[in-house]
Amino acid sequence: MLANEPIIRLTAFAGVLAMMMLWEQLAPRRAPAAGNTTRRLNNLALVGLDTLLVRLLFPILAVGFASEMEQRGIGLFNIIALPHWLAVLLAIILLDLAIYWQHRLFHILPLFWRMHRVHHADPAFDTTTALRFHPLEIMVSMLIKLAVVAALGAPPLAVLLFEVILNATAMFNHGNVSLPPALEQRLRWLLVTPDLHRVHHSIHGDEINRNFGFNLSLWDRLFGSLAAQPRDGHGGMTIGLHDFRSSRAQWLDRLLLQPFKSSGN
Repeated sequence: MLANEPIIRLTAFAGVLAMMMLWEQLAPRRAPAAGNTTRRLNNLALVGLDTLLVRLLFPILAVGFASEMEQRGIGLFNIIALPHWLAVLLAIILLDLAIYWQHRLFHILPLFWRMHRVHHADPAFDTTTALRFHPLEIMVSMLIKLAVVAALGAPPLAVLLFEVILNATAMFNHGNVSLPPALEQRLRWLLVTPDLHRVHHSIHGDEINRNFGFNLSLWDRLFGSLAAQPRDGHGGMTIGLHDFRSSRAQWLDRLLLQPFKSSGN
């Protein structure tokens, strides 16, 4: 798997994205917003730019860094003796916990929030929203991820699996898709569902600061940040932030400038 990392990543990304976009067309949870095509294209352009910058600016990425830590014997799982399968499983769970707290941190610290609000300023909620992050946030997130990988001594396989799983589940739980209510209620006990994560994209400040999980729903229950439903209902709730709501604000150039602006379109 490690030898085919780029192919695995690209195949998983393209496959899940295509599946989610088809699902959104066939069974949307909410009516598509006006200007949806332009907004989606700019969200996709942003993730393309993010990917290019990461490749240019980081000489080593998370999986390669994990291999380097493994060779040097650095980090928890390179010190304690555990069966490989167990180390992989535990590392995936702990990496998910780290992402939960990283997400909360980006809501707490004003400087980080300016970067992260590009994600929340999307006035609609669909699978392309999962890809909409400012390059500065991506760079900071990569540095945090590398630090966590080093501290854990996470096996390279665990890092690869975690990144593929996280990317897929983020696109799923941002999807504008309908699930049968009974299935959704069961699924949310393990995973973050679209109905759970949609609350986090509410225009109401108290709801924005709930439901931080991207993969496992355990952390929000454990740390008291779970909101089961939005106060205005899924059909009636307003998505996004009070500022940056115009169609022009969704263009790539405005998304890149947004962290440096207090408000506006």
